[in-house]
Amino acid sequence: MLKVQLSAAWYHVAQGERLEGLKPLLRHTRPDLVLTAMTLPDGTAMDVKNLLQQDEALADVPVLAIAPRNDKAARLRALAAGVDDVLVKPYNDTLLLARIRNFLRTRSGSEALPLQGGSQPLGFAEGSTPAPALAPPAMIALLTHGIETGTSWRTALQPRTRHRVIDRRFNDMQAVLSNPAPDAVVVELRPSGTELDLIADLRARNTTRHAVLIALLDHETTHLATAAFDLGADAVMMGAFCPKELALRLENQIARKVRHDRMRASVRNGLLAAVTDSLTGLHNRHYALPALQQIVRTAQDSGTSFALMLGDLDHFKRVNDLYGHVAGDSVLIETARRLQAALRPQDLLARIGGEEFLIALPRTDRGRALSVADRLCNEISSHGFPLPGQDRTVAVTMSIGLKICDNCTPPRRSRGAEIQTLIEQADKALYSAKAAGRNRVELLPSAA
Repeated sequence: MLKVQLSAAWYHVAQGERLEGLKPLLRHTRPDLVLTAMTLPDGTAMDVKNLLQQDEALADVPVLAIAPRNDKAARLRALAAGVDDVLVKPYNDTLLLARIRNFLRTRSGSEALPLQGGSQPLGFAEGSTPAPALAPPAMIALLTHGIETGTSWRTALQPRTRHRVIDRRFNDMQAVLSNPAPDAVVVELRPSGTELDLIADLRARNTTRHAVLIALLDHETTHLATAAFDLGADAVMMGAFCPKELALRLENQIARKVRHDRMRASVRNGLLAAVTDSLTGLHNRHYALPALQQIVRTAQDSGTSFALMLGDLDHFKRVNDLYGHVAGDSVLIETARRLQAALRPQDLLARIGGEEFLIALPRTDRGRALSVADRLCNEISSHGFPLPGQDRTVAVTMSIGLKICDNCTPPRRSRGAEIQTLIEQADKALYSAKAAGRNRVELLPSAA
């Protein structure tokens, strides 16, 4: 019956009968969600969850168990074993479909985070440390209408969880959204359903977008539960307040949140590593070329000018040869710091080679570009560079090739070729600066 119902809702359904033989079926189908009876001929819903946990690629697939009757003890055992939710027969079809939609939304938002189901962030950084089995303590906010309800819920819940529990009122949302924002919010839903807008609002805000949201109804109201799921609640509890069940749901949901937070951080750090020079912390060539394309495009659209510089440390090899590569690295790091301090936030600065730096100044004319280039040269040459572990400094200078681009017109060829030409022209000016004695700026005449 479930297969017919879900197929009619345009879901692709693969059906199994027993725990035996389920593992190859799971590996073949790679499901987004597993619905299972609480009891199988040769196992339980908890066994299904354990089977998924044994495969790293399937470990985050949610399991929704369907119980034949309202057996509270069995539901609590299932939640304690990590089963993501339990529906009790007779359940409302609308509620079932809303729960499935909710699971699939959560699943689709997280499945793209790891690469090939592992912890390797996008393949361009080292793998992250495996997540511990126990999530760190989190902050849980109980959002209720009355002080008495909030106090009684907090008093009942706190002894059952290792997380910090606070209670807040609906008329004090500023406290809920203040820094630090809670990791989980438990919302009291009343029959009027006016709190549903709050669930949607919490899910939309940056501070609580990834927080765990659990809605509590003290009565069986299917349409409110369905709406709560569709608006982003991670779980809905109906009936009398049960601190043990709430504690179990919070532990499971917070553990999932921690896993997804780590995945997002891994992806974010991997992306950052891909466009950042690991030594100096500046942007690298991978970032600089597309960013320079954008500066060119903006100048062409607005009819403004910009300046492109290539800076190169003079005789840098001597620093490495005389004082070692540690000293050379220290000089590069300090060079990046001095250049960055002398530029505007909107200027582009990147290390694109061993001792070569690319600088682009948007909305900059010839006079200002020459002034900035002279200042950059002076920042490098005016003070010696400290040597690590030594009570002395080494003198370093920089040569800069400058290209002014004004009266920009749309390119007749690809933007990639145009950018390469600009860099070659700045490099030609840099070569002239080196040939003229170094520690100077050479300007290539404008030819838009």
